[in-house]
Amino acid sequence: MKGETMSDHKTGARIVHPIPPVYDEYSRILILGSFPSVKSREAGFFYGHPQNRFWKVVSFIFEEKTPETTEEKRAFLLRNSIAAWDVIHSCDITGSSDASIKNVVPNDLSVILDTAPIRTIFVNGKTALKYYQKYTQPVTGRQAVCLPSTSPANAAWNMERLTEAWKCIRDE
Repeated sequence: MKGETMSDHKTGARIVHPIPPVYDEYSRILILGSFPSVKSREAGFFYGHPQNRFWKVVSFIFEEKTPETTEEKRAFLLRNSIAAWDVIHSCDITGSSDASIKNVVPNDLSVILDTAPIRTIFVNGKTALKYYQKYTQPVTGRQAVCLPSTSPANAAWNMERLTEAWKCIRDE
């Protein structure tokens, strides 16, 4: 949580993305969120909120044990040729509220796209899609496939529906 105070979570503040991308020269798919939640920023890694279903969904799809530690999560992604990052580099945000995001500066995906043979870009939820289409797609010229958000706020999608929708990442 570099540069953040507890008041930032309530009042909104300029936050710079604190988590570096995960990728290597074998990454075939890229999964982008919008911006890390307070819990992810505290944990220092993607999808750090205990109720976020990302790690359960992807580990089920790849028939692996759900990774627990940051090291296990990073190894899981790389072992399965998955690159992960977020669309937004910095923004004004209140807590973890996607609806509060303002003054977006996008991440420069060329660091990944120039290194890894990414076949497909997926976005985790409609907020990520919105910012990808607005800021990133015009630069990359590449469409993104929108998957339903694994966030606990997306209660309309249970684990079974999420897993079914996310299975397409395995085919890449």
